Formats: sequence, C-alpha cells, structure tokens
Amino acid sequence: MTDNYDPIDRPRHYCHRGGIEPFEFIQSNGLGFAAGNVIKYIIRYEEKGGVVDLEKARWYLDRLIDEEISG
Repeated sequence: MTDNYDPIDRPRHYCHRGGIEPFEFIQSNGLGFAAGNVIKYIIRYEEKGGVVDLEKARWYLDRLIDEEISG
C-alpha cells in the first residue's frame, strides 16, 4: 500500500493492501456496472461508508442476481 494519497486520483478509502484500486480490478476483469459497484462498496466500507456502503453493495448485488435469474 502506498502513502501517496490524492483526493481525486488516489483517495484513502480506495488504497488498500495489495496495491490495486477497485477501478483497476473492475476494468481489468471486464465487470459490468452492478458487479463493479458491489466490488467498490465492499472494498471501501471500512474506510468510508460503513454499514451504508454494505447496504449499497447488497442493493447492487440484488439487482445483479435479478438480472441473472431473468436472463
């Protein structure tokens, strides 16, 4: 993890162990909007939004599940 934080380019709540930011992971794995948001909110919840971020992740996960079920 790096100490080079920037409020726009490298916010603290996205700089975690392993050195990869959610955007890089989401983009390099070709994840869609809903799956990407699940990843984003799960990764940052301890540093930023707490339970609210977990609820947001669940909201997107529920939509993703609905999409998969409905085809």
